[in-house]
Amino acid sequence: MQKITEALVRQVIQPRSQESHKGSFGRVLTIGGNQNFGGAIIMSTSAAVYSGAGLVTCATAPQNFVSLHARLPEAMVVDYQDQTMLAELIPQMDVLVIGPGLGVDATALAILKFVFTQVQLHQNLIIDGSAITLVAQERLTLPTAQIIFTPHQMEWQRLSGLALAEQTPAKNQAAQQKLAATVIVKSHRTEVYLPSAAWQNPVGSAAMATGGMGDCLTGILAGFLAQFTTQREAAILAAVYAHSQISDQLAQRQYVTLPTQIIDALPQYMARMSR
Repeated sequence: MQKITEALVRQVIQPRSQESHKGSFGRVLTIGGNQNFGGAIIMSTSAAVYSGAGLVTCATAPQNFVSLHARLPEAMVVDYQDQTMLAELIPQMDVLVIGPGLGVDATALAILKFVFTQVQLHQNLIIDGSAITLVAQERLTLPTAQIIFTPHQMEWQRLSGLALAEQTPAKNQAAQQKLAATVIVKSHRTEVYLPSAAWQNPVGSAAMATGGMGDCLTGILAGFLAQFTTQREAAILAAVYAHSQISDQLAQRQYVTLPTQIIDALPQYMARMSR
């Protein structure tokens, strides 16, 4: 298993062309955040914006509109149950994120199924959190798209059928190939299973063990995939490494690192990596 390096991150994050505009850096749609878990989708959406995606829209429960506007005026917002609006928006997107704070009730399942009918072959679809649980529980047929699953180890157990003790690199890779999707198994040393190879993230620490950390990662992944379109696999690896490396830098002076702190530090980190 190869190790992700800072050199790879520097290869991906390049200075921006001055002959560009917001449309040059991709379009992201984040979908999730029920009335109880709005913070999850707000963090995912914020990470997509702060990591440089050109245009970001959040589809969430109406109860979250005010909070999202107050926290992140740069993002647009729509009702995640408005199928007419979603059907109009989804074809315009480069990257979709579904799952942060979505829940596992009938409303969540209906939204997930609808998104699966609308996503297109060329689009990146990041499936996280409760959306992974729904895929596993309901045995949903995956759409034809560029799918990335971001499970923690218990979610991976539900999705792959591999108990924690059985989650070896070889068995994880075999399960990933059966899914025909990229899989990022989040753990003490996160592992990334691409179609071409398996990678391990050598950075990160227990300072990251706090709620919302995975939601933050989905947004960074979305932002990187939206911008760095010619290096898809490298962009995925760079997002995973950047997320943890920023935390390590913050952890030099604090006991725990919050997802919102990592999000705030993203633009400065990316500027350093691009030099």
